[in-house]
Amino acid sequence: MKRVLVIRLGAMGDILHALPAVASLRASAHVRIAWIVKPQFRELLDGSGIADEILEFRRRGIQPSLATLRNLRQHLFDCAVDFQGLIQSALIARLSRAHRIIGFERALLREPLAALFYHDRVHSPAAHVVDRYLDLAAAAGAAGRLIEFPLPPGREEGSLPRDRFLLASPFAGWGSKQWPLEYWLALAELIYAELQLPLVFNVSPAQAESLGVHRNIHLHVSSISGLIHATRRAAAVIGVDSGPMHLAAALNRPGVAIYGPTDPQRNGPYSDRIRVLRDPSACTSYARASQSDPSMRAISPRQVLDALREVL
Repeated sequence: MKRVLVIRLGAMGDILHALPAVASLRASAHVRIAWIVKPQFRELLDGSGIADEILEFRRRGIQPSLATLRNLRQHLFDCAVDFQGLIQSALIARLSRAHRIIGFERALLREPLAALFYHDRVHSPAAHVVDRYLDLAAAAGAAGRLIEFPLPPGREEGSLPRDRFLLASPFAGWGSKQWPLEYWLALAELIYAELQLPLVFNVSPAQAESLGVHRNIHLHVSSISGLIHATRRAAAVIGVDSGPMHLAAALNRPGVAIYGPTDPQRNGPYSDRIRVLRDPSACTSYARASQSDPSMRAISPRQVLDALREVL
């Protein structure tokens, strides 16, 4: 039995992008998978069957806590596959004492020094992150390339409309990837007037408080499990380059994705059921700016509604 440690600590969209690669590894004969992940993202994996064991990464500075370290070293891993590509994740691989550590070559790493910890440095010519991860899995011994996104069923949480609704997650990890709030409010008005459908915002408790009450917008406060359930129920999903949009792609839901500074060829929804809107003025940048990118403001609510009609 080959014991494989998968390292992809977060964030939500990145974990989702890794699912086909890990599913491909798991489908190989005589492989046992342990996946180490930050506690706040564990709900994406629990009950999905993607791994034999889920390990929680708890840290002390950049390093794993002593409890995490002890847990890692109990497993005697044959191989550690670093899908994260950071010094922190590469350090976890080394501290696990895995016999072989596999990661990307320096040119594909956000932190190139992480490559110093790898025994095998993998080149991938692929553009999209999902395909790059599949190349990494192949280097780790995956026998095939499964395009599968195993996910748990989720659970009902919060308040949702009884009938058909559209789901949106308006926030992103970086401000530059967000569409202006006033555009979302205008879109909600258009959707209600022309499609007679409510627009549901999936938000955290803090985000719900900051948003307040707006006409034609239904706030849904939930955990990741509640978001999975809501996404499965939604008639379509509207979003930006963020975890909830990639969740919609993983669940094969129709939708519209609004893109600006990030390149959809690299990070776009991995689904032909989602229409991507990106203004020609957009310049690709992964600088984590706090303000909404001008190219995001160039996409109008009417454009989004027109794209939405095409996927409904």
